[in-house]
Amino acid sequence: MATIKEVAKKAGLSVSTVSRYLNKHPYISEDKRRRIQAAMDELHYRPSTVATQLRSKKGKTIGILVSRIVNPFFSQLVDSIEQCAKDKGYNVLIMQTYDDRNAEINMLEMLKQHVIAGLIMCSIEGEPHEIEAYQEFGPIILCNEEIPGSSLPQVYTDQQAASFEAVEYLINKGHKKIAYCTGGTLTTGGHGNSRTEGFEQAINKHGLPMKIDWIFKQVHTIQDGQMVARKMLALPENIRPDAVFTSSDEVAIGIMKEYIQAGKRVPEDLAILGFDNQPFTDVLAVPLTTIAQPVEVLGRESTNLLLAKLEERSYTIDQSHLHLSLIKRESA
Repeated sequence: MATIKEVAKKAGLSVSTVSRYLNKHPYISEDKRRRIQAAMDELHYRPSTVATQLRSKKGKTIGILVSRIVNPFFSQLVDSIEQCAKDKGYNVLIMQTYDDRNAEINMLEMLKQHVIAGLIMCSIEGEPHEIEAYQEFGPIILCNEEIPGSSLPQVYTDQQAASFEAVEYLINKGHKKIAYCTGGTLTTGGHGNSRTEGFEQAINKHGLPMKIDWIFKQVHTIQDGQMVARKMLALPENIRPDAVFTSSDEVAIGIMKEYIQAGKRVPEDLAILGFDNQPFTDVLAVPLTTIAQPVEVLGRESTNLLLAKLEERSYTIDQSHLHLSLIKRESA
């Protein structure tokens, strides 16, 4: 007996489009309807009642992939996506990767198996071409992730420009020994690559040193920040950084906590600059200088774009509020 995948191949369409046709989805063109029905007739395809019911349920469920939901940035982002999805009659399924590539593949396999209708990826662990291959089974949107040249639809901000501005702000304040913390691995095209490029651009423009002891990879949490601080404090004072640019407010808070506990002053002994502008950053012992992200807008626009693709209608991303801004406070 023919399968839905064979029908899709015969009609020259995606499996998800055939699935929507079987579920009597209104947003399918007449031409596609004719092609699907012709393929079904030629292959003598008859969908089972159980399969149709399962597809109907999954047709209203979208997946959200994040690295860690405990990160307040991702919590806010998921909340924005879920609110927007529910307003349009969709449910969400959330998965955390914990930076594990296999967990990401598991979520992509859910798309392939039609457990979810579409996927919003708020973090990336695997290679772009591997992710792109799953678009055959349903739409995939990258949220707050940018992969130049990829076929994956992307909703993002200019993190490279914002990072450059932030590091140049530190330099203009007189800092010459600037450490850097990233959640990624510093591989080309990897996680956090845009922020790394902005950091390097500012450092190179001003001819400043970039020592290996000042670069910290795959740091995400407050505890990671404390570990970074201990490593910096263990360096001889003459080669100890006088400022640090972090890829998250959580890491920045961990560094600040450890420095203050060690009797050091912020920003006199170490200027600290975060990323995200999480809600509590202005009530710290030393209010945190950071980069504000338009979290609600990122979530809304990503969801609107995904649902438009599911419903086979056009949608233009509203870029008017997708801007980052440097929030200047006492820590730098």
